[in-house]
Amino acid sequence: MIKKPITIKLNDGLDARPIAMLVQEASQYASQVYIEIDNKKINAKSIMGMMSLKLAGGENLMVVAEGVDEEQAARGIEEFFENR
Repeated sequence: MIKKPITIKLNDGLDARPIAMLVQEASQYASQVYIEIDNKKINAKSIMGMMSLKLAGGENLMVVAEGVDEEQAARGIEEFFENR
């Protein structure tokens, strides 16, 4: 299992379009991918779950990946947040 802390750099946070893109990114991997924030652990491959988080700019979260390609999954999600 890999855990990576990430800070959301978007001032406006994540609305529907970026969340859909994040779910697409997470869905590329065989590993289980979760976003942990405020004692919540949400499946990053679930659009409804991710929408429920209402992620805002400046928030800190933890990406958790577990499975055969966990390193690539964690890196992919980290790069997604860095490039937005």
